[in-house]
Amino acid sequence: MSTLLRIDSSARINGSHSSRLADLAEESWFEANPGGRILRRHVGAETIPVLSQETITGFYAASDEMTDELKQATSISDALIGELHSADTLLLAVPIYNFGVPAALKCWIDQVTRMGQTFAYEDGSFKGLLTIQRAIVICAYGSEGYLPGQSFEQANFLEPYLRFLLSFLGINEIDIINVQATTADDATVAAHLAGARADITAAFAPK
Repeated sequence: MSTLLRIDSSARINGSHSSRLADLAEESWFEANPGGRILRRHVGAETIPVLSQETITGFYAASDEMTDELKQATSISDALIGELHSADTLLLAVPIYNFGVPAALKCWIDQVTRMGQTFAYEDGSFKGLLTIQRAIVICAYGSEGYLPGQSFEQANFLEPYLRFLLSFLGINEIDIINVQATTADDATVAAHLAGARADITAAFAPK
């Protein structure tokens, strides 16, 4: 059974452009995978803990060194990584906050980027361990100018970071869909959203 793992990261529970576009991506994926399973996690609406001393110790402890405290400290990481390993498609809905990823998503990233679980270091090089075949990343920007060749490109630490991270973890097919100017006037927002919706539809069109 095909499985889509959807991660929303906007702090907005309602009115999030990235989440609305992710709704369309989810619907498009399900049309292409009838009977497939969808896992959803809204990291912006829950509390994923930042890494602690105990968490990091547990990440690198041998199995016979795992105390009850260390098992508890790494339990959320185990659960989140389990979701990743169960999926073959990853859908990320990500607004840009202060030129990078939202803090809630960074907490999720820190919990799932784990030696021996999602990546390995072998023979002097890193190797991604995820078997997810494809990632769809929807990025929402409040203003314009962040895309390659545009005036504010140097301030976009969102897309390059996510593309590198997902590739590092073993995902080879990464499609990034953008919507800019989400804080502009209604007509401008509507035009940009229409373009993003067209990009989503094209991303799931039969090849």
